[in-house]
Amino acid sequence: MWIKTNPNPCGRYVGDCAVRAVAVALDISWEGAFDLLADAARNMCDMPSSNSVIGAVLRMHGFRMSAVPEVCTISEFVSEHPYGTKVMFTTGHVATAIGENVYDVWDSTNEYVQFIWYRKER
Repeated sequence: MWIKTNPNPCGRYVGDCAVRAVAVALDISWEGAFDLLADAARNMCDMPSSNSVIGAVLRMHGFRMSAVPEVCTISEFVSEHPYGTKVMFTTGHVATAIGENVYDVWDSTNEYVQFIWYRKER
């Protein structure tokens, strides 16, 4: 189920999906997620929204990367994998699901998942 969520303190929603997704996945503020991504990006000489930077930040927080074995939408994926926290990458977008709930500023549940970072809840 899609739950409209925007942790951006100014209510903006263009170009910061990586920051929003990391904030939701780590249960931290938008500013905290921005700082984590910016620091990692600086150290890696890359952009904060790059897959490698997002992955590095998530890895530091206990997430593991996984390929998606079959073509499926975000909605289909979370229905089949209802546990844990998942940061799902689509073409040009990143969204986070906790359990079966997808937290995003727009309903991205019909987007096709390319790969995910996941963390099983303790």
